[in-house]
Amino acid sequence: MTEPQKTTMIDEKLHRVTDPLGNLMVDLFHYVALFAIGGTIVWSAVAAFAVMVEQGAASIQDILLLFIYLELGAMVGIYFKTNHMPTRFLIYVGITVLTRMLIGDIEAHHEPGIGIIYITGSILLLAFANLVVRFGSHRYPSSIPGLERQTEET
Repeated sequence: MTEPQKTTMIDEKLHRVTDPLGNLMVDLFHYVALFAIGGTIVWSAVAAFAVMVEQGAASIQDILLLFIYLELGAMVGIYFKTNHMPTRFLIYVGITVLTRMLIGDIEAHHEPGIGIIYITGSILLLAFANLVVRFGSHRYPSSIPGLERQTEET
């Protein structure tokens, strides 16, 4: 057996041992990180809810904050099930954040201003981006069967 053949055999044996170990480590990190992110979202949502209960009332901004936590949790859940980042949920979070900001701006200033135009324009732009993403996922479906159906149902 020649030296290059020995090197190739050793290399193949090394890959047979290290590839499964590497895949295990990546999967382990993936799950630990998802559980940490999910736990942080739940923790933050419970803390925000506790503040609302302590205050004795919830404003519309508080309710929208809870919707943001809900969307983030749904996004983590979908990512956990499919290993694909649901881009539309990020857009929904952005729209909710901007809506919360718009309400806060209106409550603070009580008068129309250029900031309202910027925020509503941004919401419109994100809504259009959502339309483009939905059209793209319908027109050019993912190569993974059932992925779009699974995210649509959630």
